[in-house]
Amino acid sequence: MFIGKAFAACTALLALTAVSAHAQTYPAQTVKIVVPFPAGGATDIITRIVAERLSDHLGSRIVVENKAGAGGNLGTASVATAEPDGHTILFSASGPLAVNKILYKNLPYDPEKDFIPLSLVAKLPNVLVVNPKTIPVKTVPDFIAYVKERPGQINYSSIGVGSSQHLAGALFDQVAKTKMNHVPYRAATNIVVDMLSGQVPTSFQLIPNIFTQLTTGDIRPIAVTSRERSLALPDVPTMAEQGLPNFESFAWFGLLVPKGTPKPIVDRLSDLISKTMDDPNVRKRMIEIGADPAKSTPQEFKDLISSEVVKWRGVIKDANIAVD
Repeated sequence: MFIGKAFAACTALLALTAVSAHAQTYPAQTVKIVVPFPAGGATDIITRIVAERLSDHLGSRIVVENKAGAGGNLGTASVATAEPDGHTILFSASGPLAVNKILYKNLPYDPEKDFIPLSLVAKLPNVLVVNPKTIPVKTVPDFIAYVKERPGQINYSSIGVGSSQHLAGALFDQVAKTKMNHVPYRAATNIVVDMLSGQVPTSFQLIPNIFTQLTTGDIRPIAVTSRERSLALPDVPTMAEQGLPNFESFAWFGLLVPKGTPKPIVDRLSDLISKTMDDPNVRKRMIEIGADPAKSTPQEFKDLISSEVVKWRGVIKDANIAVD
């Protein structure tokens, strides 16, 4: 019996030593960050800003790989089954990590069980915007009154079913007691075209998708949907400031690794991401594209994912949202 216990203790010690040695030599090769969305979008742009500085801190080359498909599920699932050695990192968002768990019956991964969160890195509040020539309002109370006078006649756009834009619109209908029609698109560029033409005159958009049109005045911002004003649009009031105190909706982005990644590697990556997000240049570049820089501990990020699953489950159920 003593020999058995001694053997078990020895085995555990060897395993711990192997993990420690692995962490000391990490990274042993190029690190890959998988983005489950197409190149050129907000997620991709933020990833590359973060990856560039993180690479310097890590002392290793980092490559960004876009693996889009199935609302972000394809790329996210690929990291869930990757070798848990810190060389494959996931840069994902609220959709694949929270909303899709509710929308998809056969999700090929569990966002709360198959990953170890490292840190949140950005928040993108939705902003309620209108074509001022089509919907001549400037405040949330005026917008609510305008929509209520036209029940079922106002269309709002989003990047797809279950996107943060779609859910922000659904939540708004529930909170403000309005009734709008959701029009999903495949590309943000098409949303902008139809907003400018007045065909679909309103949206709850992510700031990077419409930043140019906001600066030219072709699209008017009415309110941001975060609790605090956006760093990118400091002059635009929040929903709470305009009479909807419980309204909050934003997209969020963060870095995760597969379950089973050794704790020393998780701790190191988490620490380096924190340093990256404290970098003034990183923060400046993110604000310039309409993103609010953020950071968190792994536990805080984990708690956010779980709370978002709970929050959006009720909204999705009440709005009868389903994927085809």
